[in-house]
Amino acid sequence: MGIYLNPNSILLKEAMQSEIYVDKSLIIRELNKFIRTENKFLCVSRPRRFGKSMASHLISSYYGKNTDSLPLFEKLKIYQDESFSLHYGKYNVIKLDINGMYRNIDKKINLVKKINRTVVEELKEIFPAVKLSLKDSLADAMLKIFSKTGEQFVIIMDEYDVLIREEESDEVFLPYLEFLNGLFKNSTLKPAIAMAYLTGILPIVRDKVESKLNEFIEITVVNPKMFAEFTGFTKDEVKDLCQKYSMDYNECLRWYDGYRLNKDVSVCNPKAVVEAMMDNEFANHWSNTGSYENIKDYIEYDFDGIRKDVKTMLGGGRVKVNVLSFLNSKKCFKNKDDVFTYLIHLGYLTYDKDTKECYIPNFEVREQWVLAIEGNKNYAQTLKMIHDSEKLLEETIKGNAEYVAAVLKEAHSRQTNPLTYNNEATFQSAIGLAFFRANDYYTVIKELPSGDGYADLAFIPVNPKDPALIIELKSSTSTAQGAIDQIKKKNYKQVLRNYSGNMVLVGIKYHPDTHDHECVIERIVY
Repeated sequence: MGIYLNPNSILLKEAMQSEIYVDKSLIIRELNKFIRTENKFLCVSRPRRFGKSMASHLISSYYGKNTDSLPLFEKLKIYQDESFSLHYGKYNVIKLDINGMYRNIDKKINLVKKINRTVVEELKEIFPAVKLSLKDSLADAMLKIFSKTGEQFVIIMDEYDVLIREEESDEVFLPYLEFLNGLFKNSTLKPAIAMAYLTGILPIVRDKVESKLNEFIEITVVNPKMFAEFTGFTKDEVKDLCQKYSMDYNECLRWYDGYRLNKDVSVCNPKAVVEAMMDNEFANHWSNTGSYENIKDYIEYDFDGIRKDVKTMLGGGRVKVNVLSFLNSKKCFKNKDDVFTYLIHLGYLTYDKDTKECYIPNFEVREQWVLAIEGNKNYAQTLKMIHDSEKLLEETIKGNAEYVAAVLKEAHSRQTNPLTYNNEATFQSAIGLAFFRANDYYTVIKELPSGDGYADLAFIPVNPKDPALIIELKSSTSTAQGAIDQIKKKNYKQVLRNYSGNMVLVGIKYHPDTHDHECVIERIVY
């Protein structure tokens, strides 16, 4: 066992000995479908805090020729799978933490030399019968070993994209690009590689790197393929943790869920969930490893009305996004689609593949967006609405219909233009922004299904002592009282039967021509 070649399983053991360890070992069952096939090159990208390194420790311990991992795997789900014995411990794993190497070298230009020399030194020691030189590149050394012994390698490269994210100079980046080229664009070396597993935050950069890594299948948060359930914590996994630690499951979802990977799988931020369980409280953990600066730098631009779309998403709305145009590099922003796609990969937005829309996934991340627009003059009015939203909620619960009508009229006007004013989804987003701080106390649901039709907005209280709110919108075809009557007709209390307490019904009518707004508020108890 070495540092880079067939490393021991200490990191996997430490993870499994932690108080909270969620068994994601069945990812190996999926990987075993790729190893030693034409599709053996995989590039897996996901945001920080979503378990990339944890997966690499697991994969290294499974495929590598080390002797200390079997007792660990006997405790994991994969051990019971019929594919376990097929590839366990049968390969020479080369495991590289590119970010760690990059951070710990004084002269970044020597990064590739550092990688080659340190790994080849270990290869020389473990394969003494093969004539290796410290002047050999890693690719050359692997080829010599394979030619002499027939031994195949699994290459695990964690955070392969660090140089891209750091926007390194060509002086540093181009030698690294050639290093990747020598490993993965080398038909002579290809038989020596049983599998390559690269991880990063960004997918493969398409302006410079794609031609070097076009052998790779990309597994991303936009297209996770069969790996969706291994990208974060599933709802079943979160439910089990909440039961174990006596935490509110629905509140946990409100804080950390919302990353929709396909029609069947939506995942929670795993690191945030673990910290919430350990601390026994829900809190914003994003700032520990991420920063709102990642948002702030890019919403300054007004590509194709990006500011308008940011306001829509802050109000709980969704916006269309073309995720195909982004070249996966911060140097290549051409339009708002590129900016939003980048923020999807960073985890500040999530993507609905079915509707091709992006939106802010959860309460935790929404707070990072608020921090990002603080002090930005282009979002001054939006911030004012957010700061005033606490009072709007209070006045709504008090039944101050005149105040509510006036505030929503202003919000409707600020959030729309003449072309979108009569769009109900846009007005719904404006209301969501006007009631922004309601998210502190409520789970806000759009178009809550009822026994007959849908509510426009439903506010389900976190604290059962607070009243639930149901908001119904009407244009010139009805009245504000008519909206209230429709709420009653739809029998929403059937939908909220698990909630016991007061309910505030809010009927809103707006006039498309005069832009006047009317509001009727009624409190009922059931």
